[in-house]
Amino acid sequence: MQPRILPLLFAQVRQGAILVAGTNGKTTTALLLRTILAEQGWRVTHNATGANLINGLITALLADANGLGNLRTDYAILEVDENVLPLVLRDCQPRYILALNLFRDQLDRYGEVDTIGYRWREAIARLPDATTVVLNADDPTLSFLGQNLRQRVLYFGLNEPDLYLEAIPHAVDSIYCPSCGQRLNYQGVYLSHLGDYSCPQCDFQKSPLSLNSAEWGQILIGVYNKYNTLAAGLIAHDLGIERSRIDTVVANFRAAFGRAEELTVQGKKIRILLSKNPVGMNETIRAVQELKQQGKTSVVLMALNDRIPDGTDVSWIWDVDTEPLVALGGTFVVTGDRTYDLALRLNYSLEQFAGANLPNPPTLIVEPDLTEALQIALNKTPVDETLHILPTYSAMLDLRHLLTGRKIL
Repeated sequence: MQPRILPLLFAQVRQGAILVAGTNGKTTTALLLRTILAEQGWRVTHNATGANLINGLITALLADANGLGNLRTDYAILEVDENVLPLVLRDCQPRYILALNLFRDQLDRYGEVDTIGYRWREAIARLPDATTVVLNADDPTLSFLGQNLRQRVLYFGLNEPDLYLEAIPHAVDSIYCPSCGQRLNYQGVYLSHLGDYSCPQCDFQKSPLSLNSAEWGQILIGVYNKYNTLAAGLIAHDLGIERSRIDTVVANFRAAFGRAEELTVQGKKIRILLSKNPVGMNETIRAVQELKQQGKTSVVLMALNDRIPDGTDVSWIWDVDTEPLVALGGTFVVTGDRTYDLALRLNYSLEQFAGANLPNPPTLIVEPDLTEALQIALNKTPVDETLHILPTYSAMLDLRHLLTGRKIL
């Protein structure tokens, strides 16, 4: 056994490690960045299965090493669980740290957003100046973090007011100034607490962007994938990769498993949108809403589990804004280990429209058996539409196994 194997492996990465952290978007962003760099001819090590704890990082690095433990790779692009990032930074001096966002996720394991932000700040502050920190300026916690670091900091974010939400959603975490505690003034929010803001009491405000988001396209559907595209594009651009080459990869990018992944089963098109916390589910619902309004989908399968990878506390579903989705009607099939909790949440939404003369009244189907629920949803989906599946993490793995006949983990 080699107790110091992680720093030994990191030290062999020729061009340096790029650590991708945050609550949502890690897998998609890391895969996009890996694809961009690989297209330039670089050898890249990547934890493609999403195993982002210490043992997963070691496994990914060892997979590219020879029998003597020698690693010949140019870059290591590794998504890292937000809670273990400070531990990883004890053994690694990365070339880049990319922080996408911080939302409430698995409170039974991680605690509040402010706690994680404080731990990150302490861990990053100990790194040398050679590390570049890439942060989402639209997240007040991360913007404040960057403004208090001595390292080089780059910021990405949106500057597209036409994408503002009509109101701040229920699933918000950081709408108070991280400097003085005053409630922030928002010119608008893009999702959750991400938006354009300033503090009315002190001089804290959104950090200037290093890229103009309006000039960039995006991978996949949803506002959240605008952030993922910008984050990967900013690092690739900073590495000197031509914009045209980045655009080519973005245009041909294929989703990671479960992240807007598209499949065809029994002649029906399926899109899987991982929904593992309030913000994530609100954004996948937002994407499905837009497709419903275009008449491209009418059946939604939702699967809620409470296993260790999901977090055992499922009370977060009451912070999800399901009402706008239900108002558009269609068929909703609910399943998973916590089928009845999810059914109760949707039933509350349905009751708000009781007696309303909706053009397409919603139908709720409750089926605890995952296999049966999937078949019901497929049978209900017209051949010219796409079945959208919104599962938590372990439910997504189980559903993919049913759909493809292959396990990922």
